[in-house]
Amino acid sequence: MTESAAAPRVAPHTAPRAESNSYFGRLRAAWRALLFIPDPTLEFSFEEHEIARLHAATAAPDTASIDAQTWGDLLVERYLRLFARGVSIFGQQVLYRRLRAGSDDAACLADGTRVRALLVDPAQLARLGQACQPLRRAGIDIASLLFAARDPAVRPAWTRWIGLLGPGFLAALLCTFIWPWAWLGVGIGFALLVAIRFRYIAAIEGWQLSLDSLQLLLAVCGTLGDCGDSGESLLQEFAALRGRAARINRSLSRSPILVFLASAKDYIDWFLLTNVRHYFKTVALVDEHIVALRQFYLLAANLEADLALARHLQDRGDYCWAERHAGADIAFENVVNPLLTHAAPLSIALGGKGAFISGQNGVGKSTLLRTIGLNLIVARAFGFCYARGAAVSTRPVYASMQNEDAMLGGESLYIAELRRASEMLASLDGSHGGIYIIAEVFRGTNHLESVAAATAVLEKLASRATVIVSSHNLVLAPLLAHCLQPLHVSLSQGDPGQLAVLPGVLVHTNGISLLSERGFDARLQARAGEVFDWLNRYLAHPAEFVDLPLPASISSE
Repeated sequence: MTESAAAPRVAPHTAPRAESNSYFGRLRAAWRALLFIPDPTLEFSFEEHEIARLHAATAAPDTASIDAQTWGDLLVERYLRLFARGVSIFGQQVLYRRLRAGSDDAACLADGTRVRALLVDPAQLARLGQACQPLRRAGIDIASLLFAARDPAVRPAWTRWIGLLGPGFLAALLCTFIWPWAWLGVGIGFALLVAIRFRYIAAIEGWQLSLDSLQLLLAVCGTLGDCGDSGESLLQEFAALRGRAARINRSLSRSPILVFLASAKDYIDWFLLTNVRHYFKTVALVDEHIVALRQFYLLAANLEADLALARHLQDRGDYCWAERHAGADIAFENVVNPLLTHAAPLSIALGGKGAFISGQNGVGKSTLLRTIGLNLIVARAFGFCYARGAAVSTRPVYASMQNEDAMLGGESLYIAELRRASEMLASLDGSHGGIYIIAEVFRGTNHLESVAAATAVLEKLASRATVIVSSHNLVLAPLLAHCLQPLHVSLSQGDPGQLAVLPGVLVHTNGISLLSERGFDARLQARAGEVFDWLNRYLAHPAEFVDLPLPASISSE
């Protein structure tokens, strides 16, 4: 019937202010409550699972959402925090949903048009941001309440007579002065009052938190509707629905008399059960107006999300509006990773064919993969990229970059890699085959089996989707050249100190040379070089293996 609500968490830097105990302090608090003006010092923080509830409740079964591992591997949650700070739970829910599920071309165009309008009018951006600021005082998620599938609440028949219980108890109490047997009625009445109160007190407290957030949402929608009357093009829908928002808000409020009688409110709730009656009344009202409440929620949340994106882009100059298409082509010009403070721009173009990317240790292959993946997700969700120019596919992105041993789950690295590869292959069988971003596939087994298994899996993926993979196993490049074009990340010859994505496979590796740079003994590095040379000769001329002596071991000192 109602969502279970934990007590909201107050951000450490915004603890609630205590009201004065004076009469005027109580009067001020009652007046603020009557007008539903939130305490300006309150601001709440939320966990990711709470922010994800709108997406969980509204995601269509045929939607190709970003899965959990891709979300983590590409650091999308960290990216969301870039511009979600200072955004209410309503706006965060929509931003999360757009990133997770993506937006179709029509929705993306409409969202982008609104964001562009805000970018060219900083005064409007500031004004609407101020109007939406009270939404940040909402202390609980209500997306589950409004959007999750549930049956309408059924009010128990006995609650129709609940209003007589309190007066009956008081009448029995008065009768004790003239009829001692009336104490029996007093006892029964008091027991019923206590039983009903304790039966519903937890539900009422949780429901009140949801109701506060609902009324806050409706109050802000009314404020935005007033702005819409002044000709704000982005707020015409708010203006059209302003009257209904006010009516629903009033119907959800308690009696103004109870608001001002703060000292007597608890006694009235105890003996007249006004809070229980209000609980059942408002639960029914929410069910009655559920369609309108969903509309108000999405209007306000989408506007706040647009404001957050506009403020974010206002502070950056390294973005462009991407050319989106449903094909496999991917092209970025001077693309950067928005999570890096001093990101080196790179350009890459895949003409409908995937890529095998090599590069020296520490050159930034994983950063390049995350840059590509994150920009693809952002373009799919919001329509822009962090690049000078971009033409990108709107297909879903799947990443496999951080498979690790799971000691507690009893899953080794290789088993974790096999599980992820199986998940990606399974996605090919549905309608959601997309773009696969993979780093160092099958590290958890020996070299030969790693190459063999990687070749088979990557060939299968590349036959039906776009694959971008990086690896130190350079032998994979010729094995996969028929389906993945070889590219390598290297220092740019034309611009010293800058990186470039160039055609071909890495020629000069640096794994052994890094030994000395990291303080390893020179003789140890020499020994590693001898073994490396021997392995290279063996792989180049396996028929001569019989006559190829093993490198002599280092003599003990």
